[in-house]
Amino acid sequence: MSLDYQASIKERVRSPAPGLLSLILLLGGLAACLICFIAGAATRQGALIAIAIVGGIFILFMLGGIFIVNPNEAKVLVLFGKYAGTVREPGMYWANPFFKRTNVSLRIRNFESTRLKVNDHDGNPIEIASIIVWKVVDSAEATFEVEDYNDYVRVQSESAVRILATLHPYDAHQEGQLSLRGNINEVAEQLKREIQERVTKAGVEVLEARISHLAYSPEIAAAMLRRQQASAIIAARQKIVEGAVSMVEMALHQLTDRKIVEMDEARKATMVSNLMVVLCSEHNAQPVLNMGATGHP
Repeated sequence: MSLDYQASIKERVRSPAPGLLSLILLLGGLAACLICFIAGAATRQGALIAIAIVGGIFILFMLGGIFIVNPNEAKVLVLFGKYAGTVREPGMYWANPFFKRTNVSLRIRNFESTRLKVNDHDGNPIEIASIIVWKVVDSAEATFEVEDYNDYVRVQSESAVRILATLHPYDAHQEGQLSLRGNINEVAEQLKREIQERVTKAGVEVLEARISHLAYSPEIAAAMLRRQQASAIIAARQKIVEGAVSMVEMALHQLTDRKIVEMDEARKATMVSNLMVVLCSEHNAQPVLNMGATGHP
């Protein structure tokens, strides 16, 4: 069974009549009605008085059609439940007094989401929050497509942050793996795209999205700190061993090439063992002097 969805309402820019000129004309008409009323009262002409009263009431009603649009603001016009257009240019305008006028701010806004507790890609509980910078670009969609676009953007942003946190680990454990802590710019760009896909229907453009808070949950923070320290120690040990092997190999080659000393395999093994201990030890090596045998016959 197919479902029919109503097409979204897109913004249409409208240019109403100039407000200042309309105000001058209406005030002039109101003054004319007042003059007619005075003249009718002086000459006791009831018809003239009635015309002046009806005209004055009509002009006062028409004065209700004057409105002002401030910078970075839009007026959405609705006539008897039908969208009639949006006024974007700042200034004073006049439009049909029956128009319902809704203010929509076009200013850039930002907010920081609440700290969410979610599981990352590896299942570790983490705390994450983000800062979202956005603005309304389609006043019609923001007004008619969602109930409250401010609340809509906030809820959808938090939903995108939750999904993003589950897609990547807190720290990368494999080469080339994208992580929340190690790839800040890439994660921010992905977060921006995720949020934009959700809020486009509300006439909103996301200008920037970045993670503002990222940490392991308190219950595992200490264990994860020890894990990071262990990873750092292992990485440092690997570098030390690689450097020590290179130095031992260079020493053996130079001793052999320069014919400083001739060593059999056993002496080479002993020398390699001693050099590796000296180069890889965390403490300074203590020399041991071989003084020879001291026994008596």
